[in-house]
Amino acid sequence: MDLTPDQAAIAVERNDCPKCDVPAGSACRTRGGKTATKYHTPRFVLVPALREHLDIPIPADRGPGRPWKQGPAPAAVPTQRDGKPIRIAYARTSTARQELASQLDALREADCHKVFQEQISTRVKVRPELEKALALARQFKEAAPDTPVIFTVHELKRLARNAAELMTLSAELQADDIQLELLTGPLAGIYDPNGMGAMFFAVLAVAGQIERNYIREKTLEGQVSAAKKGNHGGRPKVIDDDMLTFALALKDKGVPVPEIAGKLTIKTGKNAGTSPSVASLYRALAEAEEAEPVA
Repeated sequence: MDLTPDQAAIAVERNDCPKCDVPAGSACRTRGGKTATKYHTPRFVLVPALREHLDIPIPADRGPGRPWKQGPAPAAVPTQRDGKPIRIAYARTSTARQELASQLDALREADCHKVFQEQISTRVKVRPELEKALALARQFKEAAPDTPVIFTVHELKRLARNAAELMTLSAELQADDIQLELLTGPLAGIYDPNGMGAMFFAVLAVAGQIERNYIREKTLEGQVSAAKKGNHGGRPKVIDDDMLTFALALKDKGVPVPEIAGKLTIKTGKNAGTSPSVASLYRALAEAEEAEPVA
């Protein structure tokens, strides 16, 4: 960066802050109404010379930590923007035994402004660093709508393990007008959700729907197959057929249901060796009566 800290501050203050809404010429402020210690990211992104620097402190003479005061409006607010894209990168491995170095090297060579990394399985639904990377990409896009924002990964499998997850992510990128870049693999390239890359995102969406339908069909097939073998799923019965036959015989002899429950013993499960509850026995007897054929 060729600018001194004071010059950088002046350059940043030539733009309104999209986050805290302070006008041009003033330092950023906190929710508590004090001058912030750093300029908000969406603001200095508006300055082409500072886009690669994600940490611009506010000079002491602006009064960080003190009650916020509006500064003088600049003579002119430049609107010129360059077309250099902003790249936010994400790197991931499933376990600590896998190395991240090769991914990080490739992402840095791709001129990424910020790289988020974590060692976490894609089976984990919430990946904090991935969420942070996407959030920062959205901040850049909101601050500079005319500047291309690219979400970069080493390869597609670093984002998700199945098409359904990729479909969800692609829908988010499309909604935020953020491009997706794959550095390696058969699909390597940059995909613009609202340009020529729209077909790629559409294919991901179709693949996600196909995979959901496939999983549903296989689940239903498994349930039908298990039912044919007598396994209807759900929790195992507390009162099995032998216990029920014995209970029905005692009931026919006039033995009270609470007394019958005390004579029964559960054979399996965490309650093995104990007697079933009276409510469970009443329910089992009622189901048996409903299942009896009408004479």
